[in-house]
Amino acid sequence: MPCIASSDVGSMLCAVCYSLPTMRLIFCGFSILSAIALLAVNLPVTAQKFQPKSIQFEGDPEYSDQELLDAAGLKKGTVLTSAEMNEHSKRLMDSGAFDTLTFKFDGQDLIYSLVPSTTLYPLRLENLPLMPGKDLDSKLHDLFPLYHGKVPAEGTLLDNVRSALEEMLSAQGIKATVTATPTGALSAHKVSSMSFAISSQAVQVGEIHLQGVSSALQAKVNSVVDQTVKSTYDTENTAINIEHAFAAVYADEGYAAVKVKASQSGNPVVGAEAIQVPFNVSVQEGHLYKLGSVRLPSDAPLTQAEIDRSLGLASHSNAIAKGLSLRSTWLLIASRYKSKGYLDVVVTPHPEFDESAGSVSYTVEVNPGSVYHLAFVKFDNVSDDLRKLLMRSWQMLPGDPFDEGYVANFINKMQTEDPLLLRVLAHVKVTYNVLADPQTHEVNCIIKLERLP
Repeated sequence: MPCIASSDVGSMLCAVCYSLPTMRLIFCGFSILSAIALLAVNLPVTAQKFQPKSIQFEGDPEYSDQELLDAAGLKKGTVLTSAEMNEHSKRLMDSGAFDTLTFKFDGQDLIYSLVPSTTLYPLRLENLPLMPGKDLDSKLHDLFPLYHGKVPAEGTLLDNVRSALEEMLSAQGIKATVTATPTGALSAHKVSSMSFAISSQAVQVGEIHLQGVSSALQAKVNSVVDQTVKSTYDTENTAINIEHAFAAVYADEGYAAVKVKASQSGNPVVGAEAIQVPFNVSVQEGHLYKLGSVRLPSDAPLTQAEIDRSLGLASHSNAIAKGLSLRSTWLLIASRYKSKGYLDVVVTPHPEFDESAGSVSYTVEVNPGSVYHLAFVKFDNVSDDLRKLLMRSWQMLPGDPFDEGYVANFINKMQTEDPLLLRVLAHVKVTYNVLADPQTHEVNCIIKLERLP
């Protein structure tokens, strides 16, 4: 509710403050009795009407004055009562776009002071068959001036955006309930986005229309179609996933320059069990390429000979550049970096095509990131004696670069080297959990042993 901050009969000054979450009543500069006395003397003023010469907004440069006027339902030159000033202010505050809002009218100017909300989150469409991006943002902004690609955790702006998305779906013939849910690292109370999803019905990939597929690869492509149709639809990722799935079929056969484009085709089909979203998939196959060379960074933790063996270049000079072998090689490179603690390593191969030779070579770019170090290791669900025995054999100490491969192979290695452990750990299932902190770059490792029946 609004709170009167001060009232001056001579200047007709009034100031009102809204504050989330409680909107408490506050009197500023007067005792409560003095304020009540002034209000009593000035009762006729509350029925008066005022015409501000200007309406000004301070404190939140994210929004233009016109956007704030539209959101508040205000127009320049309008005659207002104090109750109407309160009502327009309440409209702004109820949006959820501001943490606090105060306004004052000094007889000439109506001035708003705004503190922007710290809990505005990007909008994410989970399974809505709408195209996210500038066009959608523009439509929502036209409807709701305070929408700049983000919505609050609660408030009329959130509710209005959710309702508008339902209306857009309705225009496609989809009568669905849309829910808004915060997403992110919720266990750490960190919200990264507000996810809008159709909750009343499943949404799936529908019919796929193919273009550009040769008869030689039709059977393999059809198998991808069968796997893709009726899979769960994801607004942001499904088209990309379809492109990757079809491109992988061609890459595995040696069509290293294949281009695949997937896009939604027409309106979704509403069925009894699910909403199905149809897609067009166009393919530019290109041709087969031989594998030329793979160039690594000079400081890569593996040799060129190892790469050549992995790709078959050591024994076949005319090896086809098949995707499965290439992907295995990129994983091998990443695993070597991860064994030295670079858990966030990113391996990016850059293809270079030689059309005259019909070959493709790759320059491998590696962004290793920071080194993660072991903070502690714990053996869970074991006796004290066995824990001591295992800890005596454990070689990766706190502070050492973390090597997940060492963790994965530790038990097998101990069984091989220690006959006692071989007997003790027979019929034991070993699982481990790696908890890596991206801020501190420390790793907690918990190894659990569970006896099988």
